[in-house]
Amino acid sequence: MTSIDDTPAGPALSSLRRARDRFLGGRPPGDGVPEDLAQAWRRARFFGVPRDLTAPPRVRPPVDPPLLAAARPALDRVAPTLSGGMGLVLVDSRCRALWSGGGRYTGTSADVAGLDLSEKAVGHNSAALALRTGRRAEVHGPEHFLDLWQEVSTVSVPLYEPAAGRPAGAVTVVAPLAEDRTAHPGAAIAEATAHAVETELLGRARPPERQLLDAYLRQRADGAAVVALDGSSRLVSPEAARLLSHETLTRLERRATALVRDADTGPEGARAGAPEENAGPEGARTGTPAENTGPEGPRSAAPEESAGPEGAHTATPEAIAAPEAIAAPEEFAVPDGAGLTVRMSRLTHGGEVIGAVATVCPAARRARAAERHDHDRLPGLVGTSRPWRLAVSGATELARSAEPLLLIGEAGVGKTALARALLTLRGSAAPRVVDAAEQVPGEVPRWCHALAEGQGGAAALLLRHAERLGQSDVAALLSLLERRPAVPLVATHTPGAPTGPCLSRLLDILSARSVALPPLRERVDDIPALLTAFTGHPSPGRPPLTWSLDARRALEQHTWPGNVAELAHVVREVAERRRATGPVRREELPYGLRVPPATRRLSGMERAERTAILEALRRHGDNKARAAESLGIGRATLYRKLRAYGMDQA
Repeated sequence: MTSIDDTPAGPALSSLRRARDRFLGGRPPGDGVPEDLAQAWRRARFFGVPRDLTAPPRVRPPVDPPLLAAARPALDRVAPTLSGGMGLVLVDSRCRALWSGGGRYTGTSADVAGLDLSEKAVGHNSAALALRTGRRAEVHGPEHFLDLWQEVSTVSVPLYEPAAGRPAGAVTVVAPLAEDRTAHPGAAIAEATAHAVETELLGRARPPERQLLDAYLRQRADGAAVVALDGSSRLVSPEAARLLSHETLTRLERRATALVRDADTGPEGARAGAPEENAGPEGARTGTPAENTGPEGPRSAAPEESAGPEGAHTATPEAIAAPEAIAAPEEFAVPDGAGLTVRMSRLTHGGEVIGAVATVCPAARRARAAERHDHDRLPGLVGTSRPWRLAVSGATELARSAEPLLLIGEAGVGKTALARALLTLRGSAAPRVVDAAEQVPGEVPRWCHALAEGQGGAAALLLRHAERLGQSDVAALLSLLERRPAVPLVATHTPGAPTGPCLSRLLDILSARSVALPPLRERVDDIPALLTAFTGHPSPGRPPLTWSLDARRALEQHTWPGNVAELAHVVREVAERRRATGPVRREELPYGLRVPPATRRLSGMERAERTAILEALRRHGDNKARAAESLGIGRATLYRKLRAYGMDQA
């Protein structure tokens, strides 16, 4: 609710009438009109609002709106006390009239339910202004765009639901126009009514945790195996605890976290879901769901730090490994060896997603042999997530024959490491490695010539950055492939750079036997194992580098534009700079990594701005002055934006 500060005095009503007539006649309204009022009139003209409407248009009213149910007791108490022709109107967040009482709403029918009072429908009015600004708003007589409301004065106060960040509706008091343009006589009534309605809303609010429990109990009443999750807690029935592994429950929890945080941001935002736990080098949850039972069913253990071995994660379907905002319900298989599927439905409260309820269903056992190829025998590779294992399995199958193989992926995903492992698997001699980005002349043509001359014992070629090949190298490879299609060649390709016709033809030929490697943001389950691999052996006299749960969560929330190579760089940087002992804390990470997720849902433009700020800080080593200069803004503006996005405490 807003304060009841008096509305500042404005131009006399007579001058406003003349200005409005000039504006509606196609002339400038004049200098005496406040700019925000002139803009409101221009918006109404842009929306095509006819000035001579006899009544606001109608839209379909909501069915049994919760706002009206909560507001009705207060409205029924206030309306009979109104005098002097004053009336009371309630609108929802879309400026649809829900209720009216007291004096007649001038120029409308007695039944206001469903009247559209938005700016697009009726032009400037106090209800639309209060919802747009989030503050009390007054509009008097000629300030309205419609002829219909030239003799009324209105004041509107927005209504905020508990814990809501935007108005859920507004209370409006309508009164006959007073020519002296004093403050609206119903301002105090509107404020008091809004306060009473908000108090009722608070009393009626059901905590999301209670709604989660109710949904869990409803599903359990049918004897189903149920898991209810909201990203911070979970309820697991004994039946579900017997059927689902700890790893699957963890991924279901991550999916629920993504739904709660990213229901309106699309798949790109949802991929950043942070698990509450992961098996990792320094610790894992110590309890299984079955160990924490209660009257409603088992509740998961709280995460804690504990020493433990590096954990291998059970494979999960892409629906769990890369969560997205989903339509409820969605059914997908889980890899717990019992041929099961899970049907997950999102749970809403007040129009917001607060969690999910997952029901375990019997399903046919799915063959997973394709995912269990010889991945474990490939040296130098780290990771057990499903996207990574699928890519490695596909590449391993193709590498069994000595024919060209193309590995495709973003920079830093591990294409070269996989290529070396595949060539080792073939049992051939050490490959000849050529990096096209280094532009070493003659290397590729000499290798092509050796093979063309029948030197079958020539070493295989590992060609890095095929997109950077020169014209002579491309010509030599095309000529060789025309004569000998089966050559021992493994090439890596990073899409994005423009390619000429000859190079495009070469890539088209190689793509017949190609594998795309997933970026790190799609295989966050592998981060604990990668951290262990990159940490390596500590220097003499120094303890091994371990990572706190909070730091690991920060790493799993990062989008990793540089992929595995960027993660390796971060580990080296932290190891070189830190002087403290114990597990690495979030505060020790580079700025762009230790910033927590946004505390509220951001619009598309806000997300883009936040990302640009983080990238600038990362680029300039957390130097805010240089980051602000690179963004073209002042340092004070940067600090203000850091506070607005909750990034000032990092």
